[in-house]
Amino acid sequence: MRRLILLVAAAALAPALAAAQTAPSPPPATPSIAVGDPGPGGVRIDKDGVFANFFAAGTPGRAAAVLLLGGSEGGLNPGGGGMIKGLSDAGFSVLYLCYFGCPGTPPQMANVPLETFDRALAFLRAQPGIDPDRIAVVGGSKGSEAALLLGTRDRRLKAVVAAMPSSVAWPGSSAATAMQSSWSVGGAPLPFLPYAFASFGKSGIFGLYNDALPTLPQHPEAAIAVEQIAGPILLVCGEADTLWPSCPMADQISARLQAKGRPAPVLLRYRDAGHGVFGTPVAKLDPNYAGLAHFGGSADGNAAARAEVWPKTIAFLKAALHP
Repeated sequence: MRRLILLVAAAALAPALAAAQTAPSPPPATPSIAVGDPGPGGVRIDKDGVFANFFAAGTPGRAAAVLLLGGSEGGLNPGGGGMIKGLSDAGFSVLYLCYFGCPGTPPQMANVPLETFDRALAFLRAQPGIDPDRIAVVGGSKGSEAALLLGTRDRRLKAVVAAMPSSVAWPGSSAATAMQSSWSVGGAPLPFLPYAFASFGKSGIFGLYNDALPTLPQHPEAAIAVEQIAGPILLVCGEADTLWPSCPMADQISARLQAKGRPAPVLLRYRDAGHGVFGTPVAKLDPNYAGLAHFGGSADGNAAARAEVWPKTIAFLKAALHP
């Protein structure tokens, strides 16, 4: 998976959200959602409500596994490179789950059933080559929101990695869904923190999120109950994130855990990194290198952060999923 968030989709989201409150005109076109094949070494899963690409660890015995969640790009990026390869090389089986934009899933990032993730974990635990007691979830951006919510629902999870994390449940991510919850449980929408629409003209898409955070006391039910997560938590954020305030939200998660008497998370934060802070390292000659800075920080700052974050992420997962 090349990126946790599709840059073009996020750029299209900003005017759509701003228009959602008042404009009767149709929302702008958004990029089509890719549903890529797993490529060599992977298997397409489409059964029992799970649509995903699965990569079994090529190790003897029962392996630890990672449920990998992408962000607001939806669908499935093609192939088994990037983080999938990084996790596979570390000895983990990987289920790269599609939770919207694929057959049998919601077409947009709105009212996504959290039961989708429950079914994915059930699939992993049923695989003969996987140790059902050694499973973690890794998600970035909107995927971090899902990962943390899933951690509150399943205390058997051994670890949660939330990159560019959210401390709250947010609305959907299109003009048509900006007044709806991103998530649902039992068919009912999950409470969410409304966007600060009035801030869009001043600070763009970042303001929709950042200026909404101070209103959380008026919407306490939107906060993710991270104190219910049983295993250790790793948070990764870039202080220069211009898509949403991932470091302030990481701080909110840490403060909530402390207030509830729970262990502190491991927090990795980087001053010159933004929304591209997480993922496998990117070489300077890579054609995607400059794009690391698209949502904050410099390309060099994001690349340096990734070079440090990725081995620390693998070490964190190995410690949490040790037999």
